[in-house]
Amino acid sequence: MTLMKKPGFPSLFNEGWLTDFFDNDRFFDADWMKRMQVVPAVNVVEKDKEFEIELAAPGLNKKDFTITVENGVLTIACEKEMEKESKEKNYTRKEYNYTNFSRSFTLPENVKTDKVDAWYENGILRLVLPKEAETKVKPKAIEVH
Repeated sequence: MTLMKKPGFPSLFNEGWLTDFFDNDRFFDADWMKRMQVVPAVNVVEKDKEFEIELAAPGLNKKDFTITVENGVLTIACEKEMEKESKEKNYTRKEYNYTNFSRSFTLPENVKTDKVDAWYENGILRLVLPKEAETKVKPKAIEVH
């Protein structure tokens, strides 16, 4: 039996720590890629008479959004496909992009769901959710008999 001396430093490709990166089949099929989902950042501000929601979604159009309110849940969804092809003298390049996301928010009971307003401007989707006027209930003393 002959002992073979191992090199002093690990081989990047034989030790398995970078093989997933360079092995395309295994890299794009990795579990972390399946879990990766991109959702835009959201700001929610409560004011006296309304809630304001701002959603950062640059590069989209207002027609790309679907906004629904059902059973007290506001859902903002987006789906956009884009295909771009450029042909030059010696090459052809074709790019394909698909974007989708969905965000849901449970609304408080005092939101007027039939009066929600939304607009998209400069990469920001803004929603205004008006509140119903609060009726002040005066405390009532109950006498114990």
